[in-house]
Amino acid sequence: MNGVTGRMGYNQHLVRSVLAINAEGGVALADGSRVLLDPMLLGRDAEKLRALSERHGVRRWTTDLAEALADPEDSIYFDAQVTTARVDAVRAAIAAGKHIYAEKPIAEDVPAALELARQAAAAGVKNGVVQDKLFLPGLLKLRRLIEGGFFGRILSVRGEFGYWVFEGDWQVAQRPSWNYRAEDGGGMALDMFPHWNYLLENLFGRVEAVYARTATHIPERVDEQGRTYRATADDAAYGIFELAGGVLAQINSSWAVRVHRDELVEFQVDGTEGSAVAGLRDCRIQHRGATPKPVWNPDLPNAHSFRDGWQSVPDNAVFDNGFKVQWEMFVRHVVEDAPFPYDFLAGARGVQLAAAGLESAREGRRVEVAELTL
Repeated sequence: MNGVTGRMGYNQHLVRSVLAINAEGGVALADGSRVLLDPMLLGRDAEKLRALSERHGVRRWTTDLAEALADPEDSIYFDAQVTTARVDAVRAAIAAGKHIYAEKPIAEDVPAALELARQAAAAGVKNGVVQDKLFLPGLLKLRRLIEGGFFGRILSVRGEFGYWVFEGDWQVAQRPSWNYRAEDGGGMALDMFPHWNYLLENLFGRVEAVYARTATHIPERVDEQGRTYRATADDAAYGIFELAGGVLAQINSSWAVRVHRDELVEFQVDGTEGSAVAGLRDCRIQHRGATPKPVWNPDLPNAHSFRDGWQSVPDNAVFDNGFKVQWEMFVRHVVEDAPFPYDFLAGARGVQLAAAGLESAREGRRVEVAELTL
């Protein structure tokens, strides 16, 4: 597990996924048996790795990638490093014959992402990319509505994502400083457009074109050592996405916005028969038959509470941590060849959308998104 000293690698992948799986007795297979995971912690900081090893009782750790890849008993390589370090490490894992599971984006550009997908296919190693937001409770409820035909013909999707990330001077920033340096792989479009790609294509249809604008709203920030630095990456990205089948999606993403919504991310889906608003956990609906008739009159105060006309979608299931669920899926994929559609090619499509969005922002035009193949 490479990159476990980082925020995502530690919290979501080591603690809430791999160690949580072992605490429950391992990954359940179709034949009733279970698979326990034996992680080796990998990173650049030996002291941090030693501390994590002692804190969680993980017996193996190393700062040497070649050493980690040399053990034939370790069949899976996982990568949660910064994006700039990912491609070379994944190449080495492919050469070592490991099955590979990686955070997104799989690479910084489309050629590198496609190269990894093709190398993995040629080597016959199984591969996957984290697409965690598909497994959020609110979006699982939204998928249930789509599959049940609730919306009729879906017309549009509107998404709002983001929050205020403190500049780091008078309050400590909640995100690492490399997120705001393009030379270190930072940027909102590169970070979030891969998320929006897999959400849109899995729920509504493949993205066929994009028009985007990016911005660096906060030009200077303060890093972890208290040093002021220039932000060279976009901290906000505003996109309009044309989907196969005619659905239009608009998603605003910003680390310079103050939250005035129920959750940090929300998607409103409007259809001919009904609408829904889905967040991280909750999903609310309004059917065609329960839709009020608003009348525009700026001379009178509004007496109608529009939120009161929406109904909560019940859980009707127990929702596990989305990262953990996808880890279990990938382990089953490796051990018993269970389906896992979120492969490196899917990851490359996410990088492709980020690249198309950045191209659109640079050139001020609509950019078509070609269908990627190996």
